[in-house]
Amino acid sequence: MALRRDFYGYTKFRKKSEMLKLTKALEVPGLATLAAATAMLIPPFYQLCQDPYMNPAPDRVSRPVAGDGPIEDVNSIDLQCGGWSAGGVVGSAPAKLHAAAEAGSTVKLRWTIWPDSHVGPMITYLARCPVIGCRAWETAEEAVFFKIQEEGRQSSTSNKWGSTPLMTEGYEYEYTIPACLQPGYYLVHHETIALHAAFAYPGVQFYPNCHQLKITGLGTAVPTDLVSFPGGYASDDPGVTFNAYLPGEYTVSGPAVFTC
Repeated sequence: MALRRDFYGYTKFRKKSEMLKLTKALEVPGLATLAAATAMLIPPFYQLCQDPYMNPAPDRVSRPVAGDGPIEDVNSIDLQCGGWSAGGVVGSAPAKLHAAAEAGSTVKLRWTIWPDSHVGPMITYLARCPVIGCRAWETAEEAVFFKIQEEGRQSSTSNKWGSTPLMTEGYEYEYTIPACLQPGYYLVHHETIALHAAFAYPGVQFYPNCHQLKITGLGTAVPTDLVSFPGGYASDDPGVTFNAYLPGEYTVSGPAVFTC
């Protein structure tokens, strides 16, 4: 099942003691809210049905996503931050802005309600950008991404997955920036992998998106267990080809989660 990947967004201020929320959503699969650690005005994420037709195009903190469906090829550059190579849009391009966040803080991503058939893991990676930022940085196929969070199958017999909470409208997925991380500019690769047709390859469906952060703090850690996209996953990985309708332990693909 191919899912339409349209985006819309808005910003809103809450009480002074709370964080400003940036909202981005997909009509059927979708990320929605980036809650920055400091109260500052942040434009919405990329909007597929609006941004390509605006002149000038609005500045965003998220990289563009093209196409109506998932990414099904583990060797495609589209796996990195989205894209639609089949439609002539190869990979994604840098965004103009960065959202501010502090190491150790929690980032909230609100998704629109997710199809209950599309079970699978939720995974978040970071990649350190050059000292001047992520605005002109494209990683090609370099090994630069380290995993900071993953949620797979709750148990070998469970129907609950990392993506299950997304099936409740208004749910906010959270990831935590490692507190020990060296400050700087970072590219966030956040994704869900839908396994409803992944009992054979091809069949798996990847839904990645990237946004850009400026992380502050006093940490010094520079992770070294790095992967590339494409390159981080293989077609025969147990986390890529898996029958989600049968009992069995599920292993999330990619490297181990970085910890301080």
